[in-house]
Amino acid sequence: MELVLCLAVVVIGALGAAALVRAQGTARRRTELGDARAEAHRWYERLGGQLLTLQGDEPAVRQALADAGERYNAAGSQLEQARTPHQFALARETALEGLAYIRAARTALGIDPGPEVPALAAARGVGQLTKEREVDVQGQTFRAGPQPGRQTPYYYPGGRYQGRPVPAGWYSTPWWKTALGAGAGVLGGMLIADALFSPAFADPGYGYDQGYQEGFGDGADYADDQGADGGDQGGDAGDQGGDFGGGDQAGDFGGGDYAGGDFGGGGFGGGDFGGGDFGGGDFGGGDFGGGDW
Repeated sequence: MELVLCLAVVVIGALGAAALVRAQGTARRRTELGDARAEAHRWYERLGGQLLTLQGDEPAVRQALADAGERYNAAGSQLEQARTPHQFALARETALEGLAYIRAARTALGIDPGPEVPALAAARGVGQLTKEREVDVQGQTFRAGPQPGRQTPYYYPGGRYQGRPVPAGWYSTPWWKTALGAGAGVLGGMLIADALFSPAFADPGYGYDQGYQEGFGDGADYADDQGADGGDQGGDAGDQGGDFGGGDQAGDFGGGDYAGGDFGGGGFGGGDFGGGDFGGGDFGGGDFGGGDW
């Protein structure tokens, strides 16, 4: 009889412990989800506020605002469908990319770009342009440089094209969008990337032999980032995630272009960044390792 009672106590205790562990796990996941949602909405709302306070007629300003508007629309769609921390983290990345375009628009306007935004996963380790470049590919001229201008109105926050690192900077055409805008195609896009960034293809007239430092900005200490655990990712990305379709963002939202934005310049009163928690950090995850130039 005593043995039966002891066994009953043990079983009841084990069941109680299991229930407690499950309850704690559920509470933790609920907290992580709430934190990820709040983090994504914070950047999304900041992006929307900036779109409402900027305007400009210069081509570079209008294009940067249009690109920011597209990311705003895409992030809003992602937030509506997000159900996991990973999906909210992807929406956060989209909003941060939009804020990178906002900073570009402010630069083109000649005003302070405002506080830095957390680093984009896609731009990790690719650096940024520090010199102007001009090359001819398949009978077309392509230009790139560190500053906006009438000949370089398209900003790119940095990333990879067909595995090829493309540094942040201003370009004459958005050839990275599968190179269709340049009338090329994937192969043509690779030729453009090689011509702009590879010393083996063409010499734009400055010392390629000086190496990485001559053509690109610092790669944001990418080697140190290899061991990072994700920084401000707004929750555990895990392996959760659905296929959201639409958006250029890495991860489970699939490929394709952003839904068109209505923010292509004009109509937004002037203004500044309100507040400054554009603190550093990065998205965690991502396989955008640095590359040699």
